[in-house]
Amino acid sequence: MAVAAQTPGLAQDRGVLTGAAAYGDWRDDAPGVRRLVEPGDLPPPYQSRSARNASRLVRRPADAKPVVPDGFAVELLASGLQRPRTIRVAPNGDVFVAESGAGRVLVFPAAEGTPQTEGASVFADGFGYPYGIAFYPVGAEPQWVYVAETTRVVRFPYRNGDRIASGPPETVIPDLPGGGHSTRDIAFSPDGSRLYVAVGSATNVAQGLPALSPSAVESYEADHGVGAAWGLEEDRANVLAFDPDGGNKRTFATGIRNCAGLAVQPATGAPWCATNERDGLGDNLPPDYISRIAEGAFYGWPWYYIGGNQDPRHTDTRRDLADDVTVPDVLIQPHSAPLGIAFYDGDAFPAEYRGDGFATLHGSWNRSKRTGYKVVRIPIEGGVATGVYEDFMTGMVLTDEAVWGRPVGIAVAADGSLLVSEDGNGTIWRVTADR
Repeated sequence: MAVAAQTPGLAQDRGVLTGAAAYGDWRDDAPGVRRLVEPGDLPPPYQSRSARNASRLVRRPADAKPVVPDGFAVELLASGLQRPRTIRVAPNGDVFVAESGAGRVLVFPAAEGTPQTEGASVFADGFGYPYGIAFYPVGAEPQWVYVAETTRVVRFPYRNGDRIASGPPETVIPDLPGGGHSTRDIAFSPDGSRLYVAVGSATNVAQGLPALSPSAVESYEADHGVGAAWGLEEDRANVLAFDPDGGNKRTFATGIRNCAGLAVQPATGAPWCATNERDGLGDNLPPDYISRIAEGAFYGWPWYYIGGNQDPRHTDTRRDLADDVTVPDVLIQPHSAPLGIAFYDGDAFPAEYRGDGFATLHGSWNRSKRTGYKVVRIPIEGGVATGVYEDFMTGMVLTDEAVWGRPVGIAVAADGSLLVSEDGNGTIWRVTADR
């Protein structure tokens, strides 16, 4: 059962906003602000009305740029792009960008590890909403670059330094489900044996589930994973796994409404998801999340959220799963819409950043008090998230209604700088540390 929110306050011993204060809105955002949203802080469903509050996207003011912590600097790397989304850095330092709105993948060259603002080339085009990008084999000398579209994954022959595809694409996975959430992120396990593919749900909370007998559900899900026993959501709200050639399809983890960002943590080899949770339960429910994703784990969607909290739109269904829901590692302000995740493995930032995660929060329409539109840092200790997250890049919200930037892609460049795309005004930003 959900627990009412705690008294607002600042945990002075940790310097972290907790309880109701952790929810906040964009007016509280600034580099260095830290939050801890805990499962016991969740309000009951419908404590507030479900808002319909889409942001008004405006042209970036001429002097506007993101705000980053003291000791860091931010510069514009690219502009005028059509929905630049996922960013991936090739082993040789070249920067690959899924320009989803244009149906193409761009390459920004790197000179001595530093991404260049000029000389970008079109690696390949004609895609149906390109998003995820991955290099294979894992390591210094890949032979393929994989690109995930909404309904398939293809790969191109690749050698370090290729900035235009040297051959036509080969279809690796031909039949991912389309419609609904369109982002398909991909990543390889450290040993290259698994290709992870994140597939979001087709619906908000799987409305209109067919009536199946318990025995039929049990039998089907024994082979296909929890939550697979309905048509429109088949193979959705999951992280799937394949062999590198696209064969041996299996379900890795289930009940993840929309893992829009997928990354493998270098220190542990674990896949992580930046997850958009469901809408319609009020301003402060449920939290979005950034989390390790364990093989065979179930994360609740659509029946439960953040543990055994039952969604009231599925009352008295699948009570058998209530004790099986994995609680995510880092809970994020509800309706922030996390999209990208990366782990800092460079050496250009201060030492305390090494190994930490960074995530982009795109912002959502379903909150009366706007949140998201920023980049946050995920502190990690001993390979495990502390549960706290910290504002790192803010300043893209202008008023309660107007925003100029919506962060999406994030990656660590070969020179240790941090690259962030935003698809509101079609820009890419580069963050460096003053050393």
